[in-house]
Amino acid sequence: MKKAAIITIVDKDNYGNRLQNYAVQETLRKYKFDTTTINNTPILNSEDKYVLRKIKYLLLKLKSKKECKERKDNFERFDNNINIDKKMFNIKNKEKYSKYDYFFVGSDQVWNPYFGRLRDLDLLLPFEGKRKIAISASFGISKLPNEYESKVKKALKDFNGISVRENEGKKIVENITGRKDVEVLIDPTMMVSVEEWDKVAVKPKQLKKNKYILNYFLGKLSEKKQNEIERIAKENDCEIINILDKNSEFYKCGPSEFLYLEKNAFLICTDSFHSCVFSILYNVPFVVFNRDDSVVCMNSRINTLLKKFQLEERYVNEKIDNDLLMCDFKQSMKILEEERLKADSFLRKYIENGDS
Repeated sequence: MKKAAIITIVDKDNYGNRLQNYAVQETLRKYKFDTTTINNTPILNSEDKYVLRKIKYLLLKLKSKKECKERKDNFERFDNNINIDKKMFNIKNKEKYSKYDYFFVGSDQVWNPYFGRLRDLDLLLPFEGKRKIAISASFGISKLPNEYESKVKKALKDFNGISVRENEGKKIVENITGRKDVEVLIDPTMMVSVEEWDKVAVKPKQLKKNKYILNYFLGKLSEKKQNEIERIAKENDCEIINILDKNSEFYKCGPSEFLYLEKNAFLICTDSFHSCVFSILYNVPFVVFNRDDSVVCMNSRINTLLKKFQLEERYVNEKIDNDLLMCDFKQSMKILEEERLKADSFLRKYIENGDS
């Protein structure tokens, strides 16, 4: 089997990140790859202008892990499905990585400078002479800060194949590198079938009521939006599950439990890209609120997703109309099949060319 290294964000406390990591692994295994995810965490650098933000993020993550051992255990249980290198990446040990024939970077926001990314590892700079492929990589932003352009240009010109997750990402790469072969692909979580996801889904033991609205908000939820969701819940006899509320029993859920909650919800209210993804995969009605409190606008991911699957009406301001409680996904499923074929064509092109 061909050996492949996966470079992504290894975040032990983020549903979307862990699920996409698993999806990249399972997708590559279909092409007969023996995969290992490189143990890759943010490295603090005093010259990084976003160092304070990274420190704050790491401290909050550490606090979160201490607050809920059961949540941590559920995340670790899911990670047992992923072959992650137990040792941290060390550039001084380059010979260790010579065994890999291919290096795949993606998906998720692996190139978001505001998350402390675009380091040499994220751009695969340490791996000269190897096959380099970006699989649905994301900048997560619409414009790249000028100070990163030179480094990104140098790195990405050395890639064999580049696919990104958003239209804005394609524009960034084309404008900086001049490449015309950049493709926009679906997130790898959409390359995996529902049947495959069901194999790793687990019903949360906290779930007592079958009819519920799932809230998954990464940003702050205004009082008006909260009141609107409560109105819909009351009118439809639904429990409200706030999965990211640390005061909720459901905060203990890991990625496996998240999958179950997404599949079986009456309605999903979210500002999360991956929550939208699984709503589409499972054909569950959902509504999307803009993440108003983001320091940098990161709505491009959801904009691309909804436009691609002809679901732009899922965006709401504060009012949830009753017709949004239903959703016809027939056209979206046709588009999904086409997008899966497109992703397959992209991967075969660069994998098979690499073997010739």
